[in-house]
Amino acid sequence: MKKNLLLMLAFLLVLRICAQDEPFNCDYNAYLFQYNDVYAIDLASGNSYEVATDVTEGSINAAAYNPADGYIWGSLSYPSKSIVRIGKDFSTLIFYVDELPTSGRYIGDVSSQGVYYLKGGGQTYYTVDVNPDSENYGGHIATKNLPLSLSIHDWAFNAVDGKLYTVEKKTNILYRIDTDTDTIENLGEVPILSGLNYTYGAVYFDASGRFYVSANQTGTIYVIQNVQDLDGTNAMDSNLFAFGPSSSQNDGARCPTAPVPQEDCINGIDDDGDGLVDCEDPSCSGYASCPVIEVPTSSGNEGGLESNNRLSELINKRNFNRAKNNYKFDKTSAKRLVKSAKYGKKTGKEELQLSDFVPVEIIGEDYVIESSPTDLLNITNATEIYSVDYMKSDNAISTIMVLKTDEGVYEHTKYICDRLLGAELLSVSTIEIKEHSFIKALIRNIDGSVEFVLSLSAKPVNGDNNFDIESHWNLDKYESNVPYYNFQIWSNSLDDLLLLGEEVVRLLDIQKPVSNYNSSAPPTVFVKKGKYRYGKLELQIINTNKSEAVNFEGGLRATETNAIENISSTLSLDGSYITNVEVDAGSLFDIGFRIGDGIQTPDDLFMSDGSWGYDDAGESTIVSSYIVEPNEAQFSDNEYPIERNIELVATTSDYIATYRSLTPKFSPIDFSDYKSLQLKGKGTGTLIIRLVKEGVSNWEEQYKTSIVLADKLQDYSIPFTEFTSINGGDFEVDDITSIVFTMLAENGEEETKAMTLQQLRFSTSNESTAENLNSEGAFNDPVAIPNPMKSSTKVNFTVQEAETVTLLVYNQLGGLVKQVDFEAEKGNNQIQLDKNNLVTGLYFCKISNGQTGYKTIKLLVE
Repeated sequence: MKKNLLLMLAFLLVLRICAQDEPFNCDYNAYLFQYNDVYAIDLASGNSYEVATDVTEGSINAAAYNPADGYIWGSLSYPSKSIVRIGKDFSTLIFYVDELPTSGRYIGDVSSQGVYYLKGGGQTYYTVDVNPDSENYGGHIATKNLPLSLSIHDWAFNAVDGKLYTVEKKTNILYRIDTDTDTIENLGEVPILSGLNYTYGAVYFDASGRFYVSANQTGTIYVIQNVQDLDGTNAMDSNLFAFGPSSSQNDGARCPTAPVPQEDCINGIDDDGDGLVDCEDPSCSGYASCPVIEVPTSSGNEGGLESNNRLSELINKRNFNRAKNNYKFDKTSAKRLVKSAKYGKKTGKEELQLSDFVPVEIIGEDYVIESSPTDLLNITNATEIYSVDYMKSDNAISTIMVLKTDEGVYEHTKYICDRLLGAELLSVSTIEIKEHSFIKALIRNIDGSVEFVLSLSAKPVNGDNNFDIESHWNLDKYESNVPYYNFQIWSNSLDDLLLLGEEVVRLLDIQKPVSNYNSSAPPTVFVKKGKYRYGKLELQIINTNKSEAVNFEGGLRATETNAIENISSTLSLDGSYITNVEVDAGSLFDIGFRIGDGIQTPDDLFMSDGSWGYDDAGESTIVSSYIVEPNEAQFSDNEYPIERNIELVATTSDYIATYRSLTPKFSPIDFSDYKSLQLKGKGTGTLIIRLVKEGVSNWEEQYKTSIVLADKLQDYSIPFTEFTSINGGDFEVDDITSIVFTMLAENGEEETKAMTLQQLRFSTSNESTAENLNSEGAFNDPVAIPNPMKSSTKVNFTVQEAETVTLLVYNQLGGLVKQVDFEAEKGNNQIQLDKNNLVTGLYFCKISNGQTGYKTIKLLVE
């Protein structure tokens, strides 16, 4: 009678939340439980999305898939001493088990016989009957003890051998537990985890006996191959597998007989369906011919570009000036940041230094160098900039850029811009710092290097006595019109990224105690990569939560001088994990847009094409008209068009130049398959054209040619062979970054210069139809290149027959100061003129042969 009464009480304590539950029945997802919310994880990619919230009143831990009934089981913090069965629709059935302790049950898995193994700290564990065919279903079986006390946070059954496996924190030792004999076998330290100090709160198996281990703090998923074959003496095969979400409370469940797709690494196919092929996949790190994912990162000196359309031309001009002035960041001569005695101490100063927040000696770097891109200060909303590169073996392995802004957050994040410039967003999830989630992204750069990226901002609050720290994917989530300290952190190691992020937060807390953390969830639907070409925006979209469609909303400018036009549409995804979509954007210069399903965090992107701009640095130069218009012409398949036409009018007694970067970041393009530059043009006289090579650091040595513009539009086709450099040598067009068009005032007097350039393109044709100064026919217009001259220049001219000519150089008073005799050959010729003892100033050069009337040219000597 007493036994029946106890059974009746047990059934009365079963709380049915929903009666329409169904089992999971071994689906392929892994499920991550964070408090009482549930996330589905694709182990192959590491991408996750929220599938249920507030599943139970209490927090769920020790989550486990039950092969005997197809449900997921978990241990509840409330009601006390209770466990829960969870159905596929996340309906729940709660069981009270009086023999369980009231708390501390955070380790759990279920055997194939339907026995739930529950454990907290120490050696004691509990078994509960969750076999639906048992009369004791939901009841306590036994309380037992392991021979060792292990510092573990999850374990899982391997369906291949029926044994429990777990990895210990700090030691990173893999253990095998035989639940029949309560014996523990030490299988050795997991190589890929060596030196790490993470909590492994979620572990999973697949049907082949691969053991997947997830680190709470970073979300990194590691794999250990064929653990059933290990005996403690043979080699252990372990590696990175994917980059998933972090969690301060992390527990996982997965059907152990469900397969996990594996990347082949050498066949050129996306075998596991995560959008990554062979060496792109983290699971191939160090396998076959794939390098280990640790390569040099980009320098802070190259970063910090804002993600909006008001700065595209200014950033372009900054990059042009860097190229024109032969600017290169020299890491060997950069100032080093040395850890001072005041490091990590409250300064007591009213005005904090940005360097007060920069970690030193945290990630085992050899040294730290300053790499601040100070040329951003006048064109961005940053009022102070300080960046450092962390160096190892003389290569940058991590970078931190700190930017102070007075009115709103800094308007750039690496993941917003770079995806439409050739980079790829491989994954986006979270990283855990002080038990708070921050958004992290994994980016593959244009050069193939991989960077883990973290952005956070701190704003002074409570009368400037505290900091609030925020991390959002969307910039509009930040408060406007308030000051921020903005941190952009990137590294080639996720472990180093975490260490740097933790130290930044610690240093902020020292100066002003952190009163609040405010973070957003990462997007579940995001653009992996994209490109713009001939009016089409091509996007590859990762759809982790199987949305059927997303809204596309944006603002675009057709040209640099046009106003913003708003556009919107709906993009169908059909629930696919990867979808390639095409948006008809028309002719555009830049576009900022957002995609979202209206439920989760939307994804924001910004793209700018290479920009037109003008160089009016000459003191007397005034631009009176500058118009960029769409290029409506149709181009053939064998042409590479330079989109948009320009019209420019300026007055100058010096020079005026316009330039077109071929990419927003002046990245080089290989035009080896092309033969010529073609365009339509008109204007006032001689136009010098430079095709700027990345590999030529000296501006004077860039390859140039010249054409004569008429007052009516003419077609010009200029073979690459017409471009020459003062250093000689053939013109290799394998690294062209921009095109620069320059007009000089003829006689040092102020005049109006105009140019109209249309339908620019690179062509596979090498037929010359340009009125080129280096070809026969333009005998009266020599040109000096370079001009202005620093050490030397070359005077280009042509003659109809071989003859002796003389180059005469006069000063401004009309005095002859230099004379060079030259034996000219029929056709193109060059006379080198060296500066020698010529002083700085204006000179007039004339070629004389006693017959042809060559025009006098002006030469500036610097």
